[in-house]
Formats: sequence, C-alpha cells, structure tokens
Amino acid sequence: MATSAGQEITIGGTAQTGDTLEATEVVITYKDELGGSASVVFDKLTFADNGDGTVTVTMPDSYPISLAFPSDAAEGPGSLKMTVTQPGMRIVAAGSATETSYDFSAPSVAVTLDEVKDETGTVLDTKGSLTLSEVTSAYLVARSNDTTALDMSFGSKSMAFDLSGTGPDDEGSGAFSLTMSDITGSTKGNLLGADLMANMATALREGFTTDSSFSFGAMSVKADVTDSTGPFSLSGSATGGGLVLAVNKDRMVYGTSLQGAKFTASGADIPFPQVDLAVGEYALKFDMPVMKSDAPQDFAFLAKLVDFTVSEDIWGLIDPAASLSREPASFILDLKGTGFWTQDIMDPEASMDGVEPPGELHSLDLTQFLTKGAGAEVSATGGLKFDNSDLASFGGVPRPEGLITVNIKGVNKLIENLIALGVLTEDDAMGFRMGLAMFARPGAGPDELTSEIEFKDGGLFANGQQLQ
Repeated sequence: MATSAGQEITIGGTAQTGDTLEATEVVITYKDELGGSASVVFDKLTFADNGDGTVTVTMPDSYPISLAFPSDAAEGPGSLKMTVTQPGMRIVAAGSATETSYDFSAPSVAVTLDEVKDETGTVLDTKGSLTLSEVTSAYLVARSNDTTALDMSFGSKSMAFDLSGTGPDDEGSGAFSLTMSDITGSTKGNLLGADLMANMATALREGFTTDSSFSFGAMSVKADVTDSTGPFSLSGSATGGGLVLAVNKDRMVYGTSLQGAKFTASGADIPFPQVDLAVGEYALKFDMPVMKSDAPQDFAFLAKLVDFTVSEDIWGLIDPAASLSREPASFILDLKGTGFWTQDIMDPEASMDGVEPPGELHSLDLTQFLTKGAGAEVSATGGLKFDNSDLASFGGVPRPEGLITVNIKGVNKLIENLIALGVLTEDDAMGFRMGLAMFARPGAGPDELTSEIEFKDGGLFANGQQLQ
C-alpha cells in the first residue's frame, strides 16, 4: 500500500522467534515533486501468528513523524516534528496478501507537535496536540494490479485539538481549541496509482471511486487572538454535524450539516461587548453528474439555514424601536432537475468560462423555496422545462415552460415598518406596492399575497397577465 502511494520503506533488520516476526528500524519516507518530504520511524514492529489465520501487529507506544515543506511555498511553516503516542494499540490482520482486513483498537491516540520551524530554520513558539479516546477502526484492503479497493470505518468517543503560539518577535499571539464527541466515519472506494490520479477525469474513467461520510455529536470551539489592534475572542458550540463526499464516473455528491450551533465573538473592532449568533440547522448539499454526456441526467441542490438569530445589540443598530419582528429567520432552497455537461468538468483542461455554456439544462423542479424573517415570509414551489433549441426568446437562456406558485405573507406590515425606520420612503414603498400588484393578488389570509408565474408560448405571465 505504501509503495503504491509513492512511499519508500526501509527495514533495519528482521528476526523470527517462534511464531513472532520482529522488524526493527522501519522507516517510511515520501518525497514530492515540489521538494517536500515526510518520514515516519518505527523502532520496532512485531507480527504474531495467532494460529487461526490472523496476525496480531504490535506497534510502538510512540513514534516520530517529520514533515518538510517546499522552500518556495508562499505560506506555512518550513518543517514540523511530531510524536504519535498510542499505548495499548492493538491491530489484528486477517485474509491474504491480496485481500487483507485490519481491526484496530486503542484506549487513546495522541499527536503532539514537538517543533515548528519557519522557512529560514528558526524554531517558532508553537504548541499543539490532538487526542482521540476509545478509538476503533476496521478496514479491508483488496489489491488488483494498479487498483486498491478500500472499505474502512472508524469511531472515537471524543476528540480534543489544541494549538497555540506567538508570532515572530512576539508580534501577536493566539490559541485555538476544538472538541468533538461521538465521532464516526466511513470510506469506501477504489484507489488508483499516482499517475492516473494526476487527472481526475482520467482517474474517474479508469475506475476511481470514493464514498465517505463523517459525523460528530456535541462540539465546542474557542479561539483567542491578540495582535496590534487588540484582543479578539470567538467561542461556539453545536449539538452535531457531518460531512458526506462521494465521487465516481457518474456523479459527485457533497454535503455538510450543523445542528444547534451557537457562536459568540468579541474584540476591539466590535462595537459591542459581544456578538451572538445562533442557527437551529444548517445544511448544504449538491448531487450532480461530473462527466460529459449526450443525455439528460438528474441533479439536486439543497441550501438550508433554519432558525437563525443574532443578538439584540445588532438589531438595535438598525431597529432601535423594535419595530421589526425578532423571530428567528430561515432560508431553504431545495432544487431538483435534469441536464448534462458538454465537457468533462473534472478535466484540468476544461473551460468553464467560455462563450459556449459548458452544459445544457433540461428541467428544474422547485421542491421548496422559503425565506422568512422580520415578520415576512416568501415561499414558492413549481417546475420548469427548458427548450435548448430556443436561446433567443429569453436573451440566451433556454426557453422555459412551466409554472411557479409564489406566496407572500406579512409584506405590507414589513413595508410599513421599513418606512418607520427610514429605510424606505413613501415613494419607494408606493413603487414597490405597484410592482407587487402587477405580479400578485390577495391570498387566503390577511396581509397575504399569491402569484402564479407561468412561462408558456415563449412568454412570461403573472396570474394570467402577459408581462413578456
């Protein structure tokens, strides 16, 4: 596995004692084309035959890692030295040389930052550590020619990360900490050699795939920085979150999420004692094709920000009389559709900003649109189909056909409050209301409007009235 990733292994010596093989002075090194390098040193590894087709691998309680970065790197350190500590780490391997499974368990695993140097070789005042508790992991590796199939899962009861340091000549200092609980993750896919991976479009055609997920429970974060402008502090927490990433020759899926998040910031440049932000749920996800095609394929996009709030100090700047509703704000956009790329967007040679569009859009379904805040709410649903043979009717956009239904609540009350705040003048408000009257009609409830936006026969209609 190491050599297939471009790494080199050297072994000082081996000795067989009964059913146990001992390897000493095992060194793994890697050098990249830019001049960077990495090395890991194990003073001893032992492999014990368990008599049932499995092997117990015993690693050192601790071992060093060294990293050196290219000298012409624009930012970042020149080199790092770290120590991995993992007392009680137990590994059981099974299977065959071409298809091997590994089960890991350790009471704790810690990585300590021992030394950081800048590009001139000067040792920097930087300290850091990463600690995982109750670590378990299992993975299956199957090798065939230049392809390595990997199926891995891992978990940890908790994680703690700490980093602190001082700038050159004591110019500023900072400290950062992050904790997470109930961490789980998995990765499944086919890995290829470095040559094929240099071009992602080629790698996908040759069989590269990955399907990964990561989730965590309660999280907390804290950062304190002091520079020439003064101190700055940020702290936050969340009840959970996660990440998904899947890529193959047909599709790419990427998504992030966060629940129950709260953040507080204070500093010399903030005109309040502190600023508080909170969000009940955040999510971003897209699912789309990645390779060139001649036939429409499904895609989806979701953006969600639910129950977003800010502290009263911020509200007081724009609305000291509390005219606007302080209810939590929300935004949701949930789209599905069909279309295809006319070029491989993963190819480094692909051009996404040319005169010709890089793909065609064939249909779009607005599953949900919602924006809500300050006492007003706008929602919409509907669907459109697009005629890519007609780019003239709508100024270069494929001609749409379909219906979007829009509902608006509380807009008149919001306009009155904005006038009271001085954000809108009476003339501005009159023009806005006249525009609304063209697009909307009274809805089912008080201060509620509805509108049916329809595209048909190359024209645009609002509630049956042709606008274009």
